[in-house]
Amino acid sequence: MGFYDNKVKTRAGGEFDLAELKGKVVLIVNTATGCGFTPQYEGIEKLYEKYSEKGFEVLDFPCNQFGHQAPGTDEEIHEFCTGRYQTKFDQMAKIDVNGENEHPLYTFLKSQQPDEAIVGLKNKAAMNMIKPLSTTCKKPGDIKWNFTKFLVDREGRVVKRHDPTFDPKDMDAEIAELI
Repeated sequence: MGFYDNKVKTRAGGEFDLAELKGKVVLIVNTATGCGFTPQYEGIEKLYEKYSEKGFEVLDFPCNQFGHQAPGTDEEIHEFCTGRYQTKFDQMAKIDVNGENEHPLYTFLKSQQPDEAIVGLKNKAAMNMIKPLSTTCKKPGDIKWNFTKFLVDREGRVVKRHDPTFDPKDMDAEIAELI
């Protein structure tokens, strides 16, 4: 199974076939509206605005598995993101990224990039503080917290995995290279 073999549920309840993204660079992020990393929406939106016309897409998957920080309906989450951060990319339906109900897309992503490098003492300290709170992170490769980022190239290869502390603006050069 590859990246393009997955289908996901849209915020509106429909189905989105990832095969429609063939030829595009894609950033996939599990998000939450009540998380300390939520301001990263601003950086993600800036990347989207800069590169969307050049074949860049963002798949935003709200996830309530980490500290129950994605409360509300899919529509309420969308209204928060568009109102607070003026996001233009759409949010998908809320999903699980770890555990028995994890979405097959995340099973695939984690198999391709099983771990992320955490850079810097501050970021390592933040992730060490989060670790005991991450009750759904039970096996190697599991998503550790909200705002884990996967970068997929135009051929559907998962080329990068970034930890939640990684600032989206630092992905600019990576995206530019793939575009």
